[in-house]
Amino acid sequence: MGILAGKVAIITGSASGIGRETAIRMAAAGAHVVGGDLNRPGGEETAAMCSDAGTPGAFARTDVTSEADIAALVTLAVDRFSRVDILINNAGVAGASGPIELTAIEDWDRTQHILLRSVFLGIKHVVPHMKKQKSGSIINVSSLAGHRGYKRIHAYSAAKAGVVNLTRSAAIELGKHFIRVNCICPGDILTPMHGNHMSQEELESQLAGRQPIGRAGRPGDIAGAALYLASDDAEWVTGVSLNVDGGALTGVWTYQQNDFYSRHSKQPFMGPSSEPQAQSS
Repeated sequence: MGILAGKVAIITGSASGIGRETAIRMAAAGAHVVGGDLNRPGGEETAAMCSDAGTPGAFARTDVTSEADIAALVTLAVDRFSRVDILINNAGVAGASGPIELTAIEDWDRTQHILLRSVFLGIKHVVPHMKKQKSGSIINVSSLAGHRGYKRIHAYSAAKAGVVNLTRSAAIELGKHFIRVNCICPGDILTPMHGNHMSQEELESQLAGRQPIGRAGRPGDIAGAALYLASDDAEWVTGVSLNVDGGALTGVWTYQQNDFYSRHSKQPFMGPSSEPQAQSS
């Protein structure tokens, strides 16, 4: 029996990267995973991988900025598996990029909707079901940018800071219902979020030297943290912002980090991959 046996998890941005790895890990730990993403082929492939890992799940094409789509994703989980125990608000994009005075309002708003509004919507629609159960674990994926600013990605930094504080306020409100709300702040992880401006080998080499632990982060690093926060081992943990960053926030690499985004954030709006409509992190 896995540590999540019998539980039902909803994961947004399930088609690739952190979302995919987390979905597979949770399925292997016994959870039924219901994934949502705009990238239907990737999401369906993840669902098949979850079944191969040991636990049948489901997938629905989901625009996380749409309240109707989020509500439908939660309904799918409850109709199919009778409950929802875990929500992982993971979908994301790098979003609006460039000098603040040149940032288009449409790009700013779209970034906020994907990164912050979606987290609010996910919490809003799972809470009634978790209250009935008197239990639940909500895990929001923020970023190191939620704790400090980065030039050229102002909308992303603002939204991720919002995710950190929304996590705290929701944890205060929902604790009496035994619903835990935490967030994970990844460092630089090898995912489609970085786009395709360089080869995988070059990207991994650059990221390896940007924190005290000298390797690039991997989706499995974040999946492992999510597995813990979702499990009953963390039943007295709420309101936490967990940095999974190889030590990046120790402060030894601030200049390098900001310089990296200045050199590689050249587009006005950056999607997570060559599939601009995908929402996977």
